[in-house]
Amino acid sequence: MNLEQPADILSRLFNAWAGKPPREIIRLAPSGSERAYYRLRHDQITAVSAWHPVAEENKAFTGFSRHFRAHGLPVPEIYLEDPGACVYLQEDLGDITLLSLIEKSRDQGHLPDNVKALYKMSLEELVRFQVVAGKDLDYTLCYPDAVFDHHSMIRDLHYFKYYFLKLHAGFHEARLEDDFTTLANYLARADANWFMYRDFQARNILVRDGRPWFIDFQGGRKGPLQYDVASLLFQVKACLPAAMREELLGHYLDALSAYIQVDRAAFREIYDGFVLIRLMQVLGAYGYRGLIQKKPHFLASIPPALNSLSWWLENVSLPVELPELMRSLENITKLELYSGRKPDAAAAGLTLHIHSFSYRNGLPADLSGHGGGFVFDCRALPNPGREEQYRAFNGRDKVIIDYLENKPEVGLFLKDIQYLVSRSLENYLERCFGHLSVSFGCTGGQHRSVYCAEKTAAYMQGRYPQVTVDLQHHVLNNL
Repeated sequence: MNLEQPADILSRLFNAWAGKPPREIIRLAPSGSERAYYRLRHDQITAVSAWHPVAEENKAFTGFSRHFRAHGLPVPEIYLEDPGACVYLQEDLGDITLLSLIEKSRDQGHLPDNVKALYKMSLEELVRFQVVAGKDLDYTLCYPDAVFDHHSMIRDLHYFKYYFLKLHAGFHEARLEDDFTTLANYLARADANWFMYRDFQARNILVRDGRPWFIDFQGGRKGPLQYDVASLLFQVKACLPAAMREELLGHYLDALSAYIQVDRAAFREIYDGFVLIRLMQVLGAYGYRGLIQKKPHFLASIPPALNSLSWWLENVSLPVELPELMRSLENITKLELYSGRKPDAAAAGLTLHIHSFSYRNGLPADLSGHGGGFVFDCRALPNPGREEQYRAFNGRDKVIIDYLENKPEVGLFLKDIQYLVSRSLENYLERCFGHLSVSFGCTGGQHRSVYCAEKTAAYMQGRYPQVTVDLQHHVLNNL
């Protein structure tokens, strides 16, 4: 695709399909991948165009879409393709996702019957994807893998290890790898001769005319039935209650039993293992997209993912021994870094996130997903770290506090900050905002930034008792 003139390519494709050029081209909200989506409109005629530089993945999506529609499944119609430009034009299914309905209902304090009904319909359609349409699907279209096998599982586990676990906790490498092998061997016992959607979640289920429609199945391949059910019922942003997950799992098994013979006990036992590997896979994705690429949506998804993992550790056990893996998972669910952001950690209201950090390590991640706030550079203040007698101390020690409080410029610096942050806090309280972030950085993240963060936290907590103050020292917490 000519990245310099994308509008021309999109217009040409729309004109070839609709017989008239689009009056409007709107880029849609980005997803977790490199795909870019556009809505093209001419009066009441609309279509969605997708651009993605990986031709094999585009071919998988368009080929799967045609196959699924031939089986009567509710997926978008593919209108036109331009493989050379890595673009295709598809049916516009609107913007209402099952996840958006869940989030709206959560604000209302309950899950309406229509949302539960949509889940049940989605699971019924999933059976048709897996068993009916999967039976004669051309699996040579699959990208990047044709089957979710032992090797695919190990890759997902390594994704979790390198992009999440290594960033947060220590572990014994050889023992962890042994546990990965044990888990993958156990899960590989499941029958993998079905279509596996791979990313079957409420964000990829659109709602139109009261029924679910399905997108983003380009990563599909042969695989076990349990994986997609685990993906939907344990989607961390949906936060489905445990009782509802059990009810929906039973509904899925009822629907599946209409097509094949099902051993419910055997299905359930190995299903729990697929819940675990799916949770680790999404944590790896959140680590890469959030902590590495700094995308707010993925950062905000880490706390609920850890909540789901905590629930699993407390309520589930597998018939295989995974001591190093279980120890590592227990450690990350107890991370102080995320404790202030778990849904049950504080009553609804405004949380003031205060950080100290070292500029050597980069700015702290905004895990609230708010994306705003203040960053104050303390490096212009007198530095006790340059003097030998102060280097072993930090900004919470009396000797450093006395040192900095005897410097007039430090007091003036903090007074200005207190004024600015107070103005924002009062405005955010009036507008019912949920988060404000204030970060203090210095060279080493040990003296000046820690002192300023502590003083600001104490001041704000005293002045605004209705605000939850979450104080994190990124260097001190890792010493």
